Amino acid sequence: MRNHPIIVQKYGGVCLETPAKICAVARSLADLHGRGHRVVAIVSAMGKTTDQLIDMAYQVSPTPNRRELDMLLTTGERVSMSLMSMALSDLGVPAISFTGSQAGVMTDGSHSSARIVDVRPIRVREELDRGRVVVLAGFQGVNPATREITTLGRGGSDTTAVAMAAALKADRCEIIKDVDGICSADPRIVREAKPLRQVDFASLSEMCFWGAKILHFRSLELAQSQDVPLVLKRWGGTENSTQVMKEVTGMEDGKILAVNSMARIEHVEIDSKDLNHGFEKFAQHLKRNGLSWPQLLAASFTVGKSSMTMACDSEWLDALLRTLDGNKDLRQQREASSSVSLTCFGGVSSELPFRALQVLGLHGIVPDKYVLSPHSVSLFVPVENREAAVRALHSLVQ
Repeated sequence: MRNHPIIVQKYGGVCLETPAKICAVARSLADLHGRGHRVVAIVSAMGKTTDQLIDMAYQVSPTPNRRELDMLLTTGERVSMSLMSMALSDLGVPAISFTGSQAGVMTDGSHSSARIVDVRPIRVREELDRGRVVVLAGFQGVNPATREITTLGRGGSDTTAVAMAAALKADRCEIIKDVDGICSADPRIVREAKPLRQVDFASLSEMCFWGAKILHFRSLELAQSQDVPLVLKRWGGTENSTQVMKEVTGMEDGKILAVNSMARIEHVEIDSKDLNHGFEKFAQHLKRNGLSWPQLLAASFTVGKSSMTMACDSEWLDALLRTLDGNKDLRQQREASSSVSLTCFGGVSSELPFRALQVLGLHGIVPDKYVLSPHSVSLFVPVENREAAVRALHSLVQ
C-alpha cells in the first residue's frame, strides 16, 4: 500500500463518547481503508473525560503539579486509541495504536500548553506501508530533550492531526466533530446560524483566534504554513462540510462571515517602570510557576503599571490567579470579561465598529473596549452579556 493516498481524520470527543460511537467510527474507518486509502485516525478523549480528569486532579490537590497533570490527562486519549484499535481489529481491519511520543510528535517543554517543534513519524509510515490503520492519541507529545510527556492544551488534537498530515504529506486532513462544519455562529447559542461551505485561511484564522471552537488557531496556522488540504465536517454527514482554501473567489470584500466569542478573558496588572519591564516581570512569573505563555490579546502601560489582557483555557487561568495570591507586584486588575467578534472577508469595513456598537446598544450592552484588525472587530463585554451579544451581532451577518 506504499503508493496509496493517505487520509488523516481527527475525531472529537463527542464522536467517541460511548463504546457504541467508537464502533460506529471504526466502521467508517474500515470503509475508508477498504476503498484503498492509507488511514491515520487521530482521537480525542471520550466525551467529557478530560474535564472529569481535571476535576479529580483538583480534588486531590488544589494546585496540581503541571507535569503530573499532563501525565494524568494523556490517559484519556490512550483509552480512546486502544478501544478504537480493538474495534477495528474486530472488524477484520489490521490496526495499531500509538501515543504521541510513539508517533514521533516532538514538543517543547511547556507542560499543559506545549508546542510541536517536529514530527518524526517513522513508526507511523512503517505501519501504513504494512496496510494497517494507525490510530493516534491526539493532544500529546514528548519533549526529546527531557523525554517528558507533554500536552498541547485544549484543542491540541486538531494540532496533532494537522502536524501529522503535513509530515506524511497526506492527501487531506479531515477534522470531524459534532457540528455542521463551520457556522456563522455557535449553533448552541444562535439557532439560525448558517453553515459556511468554503472559507479562506485568513478569515478562519481570525475566527479561531477569537474563540471559534471548531479548530484551535495554532492548528490552523500550521495548516496554512504547511499547505495542508483541510476539510471540516460533521460526523455522519457527507454533504455537511467546510473546505478551507487559500482564496475564495466570488465573495464580496467586507462581507461579514461570522460572530464568535471567548467566554473568559482575564486582566492582570503589573507594577513596572515601562511596558518592556512589565513583560519581563510577567515572563519571570510564568517561568517561576511553571506556566506557559497565554494567548495575549492586548497590553498597555500607564503611570507605573503594565496591563495585560489574556485568554487561555480555564485550568490555566485558574492556575495563574492562584499564583497571584500574596504577590506584591502582580494582581488581577479587574473581574473577567468576555469578547464577541465579527469576522469579515477581505477586510473590515470602516463603519463596522460603529454599527456593532449601535446593535449592542439597542440590547442594553455596553462594551468597554474594542480591538480592530484587518479581518475582525472584537468587543469586550461583561461575562453575563456574552451570549446575548453574540445573538445581537449575528443580525449583521450577511
